[in-house]
Amino acid sequence: MTDAAHAEHEVQGLKTFITDWSTDQEAFKRVHWGKAMMWIFLLSDTFVFSCFLTSYMTVRSSTTLPWPNPSEVFALTIAGHQTPLLLIAIMTFILISSSGTMALAVNYGYRHDRRTTMILMLATAVLGASFVSMQAFEWTKLILEGVRPWTNPWGAPQFGSSFFMITGFHGMHVSIGVIYLTTIAIKVRRGDYERRGNYEVVEIAGLYWHFVDLVWVFIFAFFYLW
Repeated sequence: MTDAAHAEHEVQGLKTFITDWSTDQEAFKRVHWGKAMMWIFLLSDTFVFSCFLTSYMTVRSSTTLPWPNPSEVFALTIAGHQTPLLLIAIMTFILISSSGTMALAVNYGYRHDRRTTMILMLATAVLGASFVSMQAFEWTKLILEGVRPWTNPWGAPQFGSSFFMITGFHGMHVSIGVIYLTTIAIKVRRGDYERRGNYEVVEIAGLYWHFVDLVWVFIFAFFYLW
């Protein structure tokens, strides 16, 4: 192929690309544009959380000061006895359960069952709000015990910064998700998606929520069990 023909081929390809994106069709043809954009966002967010967790593992492995024992730090005192990781176990159970209600919401959305879809999405949002409330209680408990981003009373000062950064960033995602799901549930109740003829937006919201739940599994394993 000559240089002129190659240049003409590239120009033609660029014109085709512009035409695809400027038409009123789905840019990815067989994939809803919102779903494609959500996957791109989740991929970028995966890199961020991966960096956080990798940094946490590096700091914990390299520090020369004692690292607090999670079973003791995150224990709850009940009837005079310390129960290790009880609150964290409840939080994990709630978040995993919310994945189930979200999956059911998507299923009933594609059945065009507006009422059940709305109820399941609101139930998911309530579970998410419960998780954030428990996380706020956990933060308050540790702050009262003297944990700060720059220090903690049990050893390595990096513990405080790692804890607040990682759990705080995840908690922000959960809080945004609660608002997001509540908004979509209201629109489902109004019949917005029924008039459009599809409930793909519910599935897109489900992708976000499942991602948030999956990230927590890694945080739970690396931060609370290690």
